[in-house]
Amino acid sequence: MPTLTELYLYPIKSCAGIALREATLTAAGLMTEHIYDREWMVVDANGEFMTQRQHPKMALIAPRIKIETLELRAPGMLRIEIPLGLPDPEDEKTIEVKVWDDVVTAYDCDETTAAWFTNFLGTPCRLVRFHANAKRFASTKWTDGVEAPTLFSDGFPMLVISEASLADLNDKLKAQGRAALPMNRFRPSIVIGGVEAFDEDHAESFRIGNVVLKPVKPCPRCPIPSIDPATGEFGPDPLDILRTYRVNPRVDGGITFGMNTILLEGVEQVLRVGQDIEVTLAFD
Repeated sequence: MPTLTELYLYPIKSCAGIALREATLTAAGLMTEHIYDREWMVVDANGEFMTQRQHPKMALIAPRIKIETLELRAPGMLRIEIPLGLPDPEDEKTIEVKVWDDVVTAYDCDETTAAWFTNFLGTPCRLVRFHANAKRFASTKWTDGVEAPTLFSDGFPMLVISEASLADLNDKLKAQGRAALPMNRFRPSIVIGGVEAFDEDHAESFRIGNVVLKPVKPCPRCPIPSIDPATGEFGPDPLDILRTYRVNPRVDGGITFGMNTILLEGVEQVLRVGQDIEVTLAFD
């Protein structure tokens, strides 16, 4: 029986994730302790989003959820704590930020936080938070017209990958004398076990209790899986292996691994590691 084997939340876009035993579903993705996936983002001096693609050290910024704050740690840095409460409307400072082609309003975090990120990453930058009144949606081209909200993700609320897909890749890597890669290199939201490799590519839906998830777009991969989360440094890139069998005409020949996914039913339902999943396949 297919099962839910791992859950991950990424409070800050492109920084380290948090492995969870359970998470609450929102239309915009996973949430825990009122912290939403990709609720925060690091931007440069022009308000453009920053990621591990250009700044691999972001992988070393590790969030920890506390009662009233999000604590951040990074090598060689003092810990810093980000308040979880939203700013008072009279005191809030906002900034227009850009993530891919979308421009949205965000809360501008304080100068102390900006200095912390600037010091660690070695370039002027600051931390922003998705504004409570801001709106951003996944591409309806891929969602069949469903308005699926998302925060600062690359484009969709969740990413689903199966254990078997990673095992298939690792078998190919090991056959060439290369090290296997852990799942966190690929930054999924939900990991499923008990299915065949790449069944997620062909799934019409995933039903987990009262929850219905719909995979909508194969995930084109960038160089981020080549970054070691333990060191924040680029290493061997698995894209050369994936290129031999994962070129996908649905995304103009991109190399895909995992499925971007939206929520159809089950807002505020809780997902738990170990739950059974009913996978409905839809072959073309």
